[in-house]
Amino acid sequence: MPPIQFGTSGWRGLIAKDFTFDRVRLAAQGIADYLKAERRKKTSPLAKRKPTIILGHDARFLGRDFSLAVAEVLEANGFTALLCDRDTPTPVISHTIRVRKALGGINMTASHNPAEWQGLKYSLHNGAPATPEATRKIEAAIAKRQAKGWCFDGSVIGTYACKEIDPLPAYFKRIRQLVDFPAIKKAKMKIAVELMYGAGRGYLDTLLEEAGVKVTRFHDFSNPLFGNQPPEPNAEGMTEAAASVAAGKAQMALGLDGDADRFGVVDKDGTWLTPNQILALTLYHLKKNRRWSGAAVRTVPTSHMIDAIAGHLGVKLHETPVGFKYIGALMESEPIIVGGEESGGLSVKGHVPEKDGILACLLMAELVAVERKPLGKILKQLEKHIGEFHTDRINIHINPAQKTAILERLAEGLDKIGSTPVQEFITTDGFKFILPHGEWVAFRASGTEPVIRCYLETKSATRMKTLQSACRKILK
Repeated sequence: MPPIQFGTSGWRGLIAKDFTFDRVRLAAQGIADYLKAERRKKTSPLAKRKPTIILGHDARFLGRDFSLAVAEVLEANGFTALLCDRDTPTPVISHTIRVRKALGGINMTASHNPAEWQGLKYSLHNGAPATPEATRKIEAAIAKRQAKGWCFDGSVIGTYACKEIDPLPAYFKRIRQLVDFPAIKKAKMKIAVELMYGAGRGYLDTLLEEAGVKVTRFHDFSNPLFGNQPPEPNAEGMTEAAASVAAGKAQMALGLDGDADRFGVVDKDGTWLTPNQILALTLYHLKKNRRWSGAAVRTVPTSHMIDAIAGHLGVKLHETPVGFKYIGALMESEPIIVGGEESGGLSVKGHVPEKDGILACLLMAELVAVERKPLGKILKQLEKHIGEFHTDRINIHINPAQKTAILERLAEGLDKIGSTPVQEFITTDGFKFILPHGEWVAFRASGTEPVIRCYLETKSATRMKTLQSACRKILK
């Protein structure tokens, strides 16, 4: 079997092929070995903590059973496992780690991937995604055990029992401190909520109803097949909720992915808004309307609209590599109003250093309630100050045999993208080329497919078509 490797958001694999109970137990033992080693260090933040680890899972096949298998391995190593009592959103697990002052957490989730995938995500003691340094140590511990033929004589699948907890009340308490629910209640809103058969059921919809919102729910029951489509709140995934809005049954639609760390937002006219736009609106709202102080942070391929809003409002901006673990690290080190990425995740000051789709959706409802206007209209007003931003991401399939040569060519830098001169070359994560007039393109290779992702930002739709064509030619 191939080695267990942790990517941007943990270890993922196909259920019963790569992701099996034996391999999950092996991964759990590697994490146990890592935690034991860390706790022996006197300077480690884990040294004086109780040996408690929070476990959770989303609504995927065998999520609870995989979690119980992990619990058995951890408790055999002297740790106490606390299992969330139902499928639980990733940000809720993160919050629970912090509230319980646990050593960390292990979450069975493959986020927005199709139903046949499962995943194991390890979070640190502060609720943030594991750092590259931590995952390298865990991978090494797993490889060492694997080389020695380690195995675990576990209980019959699904029969092990550990202590269970309800993380919802503590999470709701924190969200009520971060969101202006009285403003939402005063606005008497109608909102369509797309729950994607996922772990966000009973969280976003319940909080909105408690604020007096008339909620129309879509797919608000557990289905590990996710309706035969990936549980992703993109334009396609939000189609039914968007149709409800366009028909006048709701003034906006809010959606969550399978583990509720990503968000989807549809405006009053039925238009799906991009994560880039939502991140920009969140910064605008928290700085202008809530008067929060601090900086903002985005990843390399995230829209420079964030930079423009930050500049307009006098906010410092940071750029990080792709992965919320980098954003989370900054959020723990200095005051950050909002941090986010183009793939649909954000968090805010005073909250967990992890993506929270529930909070993102609630803040958009709050913004509409406070300004009494659709999000699209707010964006149009902002364009008067910052100009237009057109963004896109295209996946370009390449010949696997040519992948190395293409990446080497990109690594050397390019003088032009088509006929447009390159002004700056950035290699923080992938290859990013800054062009005149605030435009740019970036290339990042997929770690699992023969695909190179191309991110583009232009000042007009016409320029977008021109640069899309140029990027395709570069990767031929």
